Amino acid sequence: MKRVAVVEDNADNRLLVAVILEDKYDITEYETGADALQGFAVHVPDLILLDISLPGMDGVEVLGHIRTDERIKHIPVIAITAHASPADRERFLQAGFNEYVAKPIVDEMILLDAIARYLDG
Repeated sequence: MKRVAVVEDNADNRLLVAVILEDKYDITEYETGADALQGFAVHVPDLILLDISLPGMDGVEVLGHIRTDERIKHIPVIAITAHASPADRERFLQAGFNEYVAKPIVDEMILLDAIARYLDG
């Protein structure tokens, strides 16, 4: 089963994503970017769902660390964020995210399709 890391500081959002994905993927959850980067050293995920607004180190900064780490720089990273304007989307894709999904997640198929493009195709 493919492993998906969920980096999200909001417990309700982590729960929602886990419920959507739990039957299809092995989920590992992290509350902060620092925790996630430490965890990736032990459990390398197949895909990362990364919130932008995280305490301490935001998602763009976490992505920067991911993209410079030889062991994990190849992993697809999907931004999961409430920053939902077209300009935000473009900014995050330019920053190096592979995909972008806006919160709140009201249509779970948008998230599932985004993940499937990288893991199931």
